[in-house]
Amino acid sequence: MILKLDISEFLVGSRPQVKLPGPLLLQHLEEEGIRRMVSDHYDALVHSEIRDLFPSDEAGLIQAKKNSADFFIQLCSGPDYFNQNRGEPKMVIRHAPFKITPKARIVWLECYRPVLAKLDAPVEVVQSFWDYLDGFSFWMINTPDDLAEPL
Repeated sequence: MILKLDISEFLVGSRPQVKLPGPLLLQHLEEEGIRRMVSDHYDALVHSEIRDLFPSDEAGLIQAKKNSADFFIQLCSGPDYFNQNRGEPKMVIRHAPFKITPKARIVWLECYRPVLAKLDAPVEVVQSFWDYLDGFSFWMINTPDDLAEPL
């Protein structure tokens, strides 16, 4: 199987059903590997054209990485760190204060591509996680491209 990191086209109002990735990513990467994956992703994001959506100070970035890693560890059937530290995920509500456009979604996903491509996990496990990210990311869009400030 070849890893296919295709980005689905956004259709306004689209909120597809999202299949959770399951426990295999956590089993292969363990908690430390998921934390490293998230950290690498955030390191790419803060150098991307959507960097203004992420903390610019070191303490804020470290906390954002921890929160995101906690979410993905919990999502992959690990301990419920996110719920313990932040309450229920309610990701749409948590992301509401940020202008997330279809274009920003693409950049976010593009920053994941090289991170996922270098993971030490079976292709089908990484593909399952990518498929989750691609679908989940539709749910975070809350601003049309034409209403947002240029990237």
